[in-house]
Amino acid sequence: MELISNFLQQSITFFAIMDPIGISAIALSLLSTNITKTQISQVAFKSTLTIIIAFFVVLISGEFILKVFGIDENSLKVMGGIILILMAISMVNGSTKEKTNNEEKDYAELAIIPIGIPIAFGTGLFTTIIIFKHEASTFLDLFSISLAFCLNALVFYFVLKNSIYIKKYLGVTGQNIITKLMGLIVGAIAVQFIISGIVHLAKGYMGA
Repeated sequence: MELISNFLQQSITFFAIMDPIGISAIALSLLSTNITKTQISQVAFKSTLTIIIAFFVVLISGEFILKVFGIDENSLKVMGGIILILMAISMVNGSTKEKTNNEEKDYAELAIIPIGIPIAFGTGLFTTIIIFKHEASTFLDLFSISLAFCLNALVFYFVLKNSIYIKKYLGVTGQNIITKLMGLIVGAIAVQFIISGIVHLAKGYMGA
């Protein structure tokens, strides 16, 4: 029962942090208005594959990397917040320009960065995965974490794959409104990341 309880908690946590519906709205603002169903499916597949690979890299070596380079997770929060706030400013100002051509290379790059990383897989997931791994004591616990994430990755894939229909119903005006609103939300999250990271780093240095 405890394993099932932990699995449900992990699944809900991953879903809340990933926010696939919100990410699909952001992705729509980054992709061309002329993107086809086939191309959006390719973007969804590559983005999902990116976050799955990132998940297992972090699960296996994330904690080791932090220790080797002596990086505090709060430093990651600050840097991640800066990246997000720059993205948020672009979204609010409408400077995230839509592409008028359909170059598959551009879509492939966008699928990996920034849609896959850091929009879908950011510092929030990074630190959460490391925390969950700290709490894991058996192989079944690690399997539970992996299954919870992969199920959420599957949900992310289907939502992003079908985001073209969301764009169809929303129209350009609706899309722009959502982009600006998402920009405000992303900006607010970014500020929280930065402040939280700075406060904890300051406490750590003052207490040292």
